[in-house]
Amino acid sequence: MATTGRTCVIGLLADPGLPTELAQRLCHQLPRTLAERIGDQVHWEVRVVSEPLILDEHNRIPIVEHAKEKMPREGWDLMICLTDLPRRLRERPVIADLSARHRVALAALPAIGWLRLRTHALRTLAVLVEELSEYGRPAGTAHRGLRRPLERISPVRRVNSPDEHLDAALTLVGLRGRLRLLFGLVRDNRPWRLVPSLSGAIAAAGATAAFGVFFPSIWSMADALSPARLAVISVFAVTAMVVWMIVHNSLWESTRHLGSRQEAVLYNLASILTLVIGVSCMYVLLFGLTLLAAVVVISSGFLATRLGHPVDLTDYLGLVWLASSMGTVAGALGSSVESEESVLQATYSRRERQRRERAREARQAEEAGETEESGESS
Repeated sequence: MATTGRTCVIGLLADPGLPTELAQRLCHQLPRTLAERIGDQVHWEVRVVSEPLILDEHNRIPIVEHAKEKMPREGWDLMICLTDLPRRLRERPVIADLSARHRVALAALPAIGWLRLRTHALRTLAVLVEELSEYGRPAGTAHRGLRRPLERISPVRRVNSPDEHLDAALTLVGLRGRLRLLFGLVRDNRPWRLVPSLSGAIAAAGATAAFGVFFPSIWSMADALSPARLAVISVFAVTAMVVWMIVHNSLWESTRHLGSRQEAVLYNLASILTLVIGVSCMYVLLFGLTLLAAVVVISSGFLATRLGHPVDLTDYLGLVWLASSMGTVAGALGSSVESEESVLQATYSRRERQRRERAREARQAEEAGETEESGESS
């Protein structure tokens, strides 16, 4: 591809974890995407640096300060920060903040998208580069990021930023935008990591499921239950484990400590969905292993003798279904042996754990202050 010889160096400063993984995957695709959107008048070079983005006292990332420090040292022409910290502006989820004056932007992954994250993130980065770069769009033209027909009807809106150091923010509007942020938070939590992290819960669940498979009275009970009732039992088992983990590990957020009802609802729904998906993954794994054990150990002839009728695969499935539900309930109790820190690490992203740690420290400081006041008054 022919260019005029000018080079624009883009620095991607990414939080460790998912933001860094995503930045490393997109750094080779972004120059091609920019060439297609903007043209070949410039050669794009993308560099990735992975380091934690420090928060200020207001739990915000001061991207202008980061830009003043990093851009001259790294030789970048513009900088985009990637984080998995959720951002909100007047109850609107924020996809990105930007300052064209300082040539820096911050992209928040939770609001970018929960399906086809790489595609949406690549498009977001391209739009931000257009906003920050002198090659992006001539003065007086319409916002390129919203030109395409599908983008015009998207829930994304460009608004002025209340921060004096920033120019604008790309926000999400409406129910669609709030759901996008919610599922983005759940995706960033990576709920499937819950399975290998809760060894105590899995051990208790497996032992109880094995007991159910090899105890003849459970065979008769499972044979007598309808699929609908077995489904209700499995839903109850998953719900019981989710509720137990939330209560036992103090995962529920109150409006008092977050200061906003909408924010409390958002984080609590994200916690519930994360745990439901994680526990469901554990249930499916437990079901598969228990079914394998039942088919290998229990012969069809012996099972038919105990049940008093010919058996097929559906009888094994019913037996394993009930045993897995019993194991999941036992797994809730088994999760009690896990430390709160291990549960948080298995359930939440690094930024979410950091936010919860700060909230807990604030609560402890508040409680300590109330204790001192009550002691002085007495």
